[in-house]
Amino acid sequence: MLAGKRALVTGSTSGIGLGIAKSLASRGAAIVLNGFGDSKDVEALCKQFHDTYKVNVDYTPCDLSSPSQIEALFTNGPAKDLDVLVNNAGIQHVAPVDTFPVSMWDKVIAVNLSSVFHTTRLALPGMRRQNWGRIVNIASVHGLVGSVEKSAYVSSKHGVVGFTKTVALELAKTGVTCNAICPGWVLTPLVQRQIDAKASAGKISNAEAQTLLLQEKQPSLQFATPESLGELASFLCSDAANEIRGVAWACDGGWTAQ
Repeated sequence: MLAGKRALVTGSTSGIGLGIAKSLASRGAAIVLNGFGDSKDVEALCKQFHDTYKVNVDYTPCDLSSPSQIEALFTNGPAKDLDVLVNNAGIQHVAPVDTFPVSMWDKVIAVNLSSVFHTTRLALPGMRRQNWGRIVNIASVHGLVGSVEKSAYVSSKHGVVGFTKTVALELAKTGVTCNAICPGWVLTPLVQRQIDAKASAGKISNAEAQTLLLQEKQPSLQFATPESLGELASFLCSDAANEIRGVAWACDGGWTAQ
């Protein structure tokens, strides 16, 4: 389905981004991985992609809070001439608005929102020239609803949803689409650590801690998985999704249905 296409997935050395990169690679796309990690681990990951999916794999440690690094990635680096762009990288900081560190606000907005603008503006000329492209922005359920003490994250993800709609409208008469996926709770290593901490603090089992975490927001009491989100992203890159434009697709176990 994606043989001959080239895809950049930001924040793809673990978690959701890695699940998406694997799904795209399984459909034949050459992959540009991005993220932080030990050099040996990254080398092993690239080899795994090459051996498992038989596709070309590049890696970039580009710091997405830096517009100049993003520009270099697209002008002289492996992200030149992309067919598929998945903006997945994101960071979080939790604090009340009146004590939220200004430096952390700026960093969350830079990574979660401004980087999406920069990667998109740099990918679009090539996509327009070939009249085909797919931009998939991994927003969040927090792009649709709010939560306390997450002002920067919620603001950035609402911004991603709005940006997605605007880009989709600007591209409506082309073969380039732009959509967003809005996950609820996803079982990633980061979330697993939260479950472990909750279990330890409450002297309860991991299963009980997991249920406590989920029942706060997610009616299904089940996590979305990186693999399921990868399949959804791959669908949005398919020809079947030609007329899916500007959506904010919730994958949240019923969170936003309440």
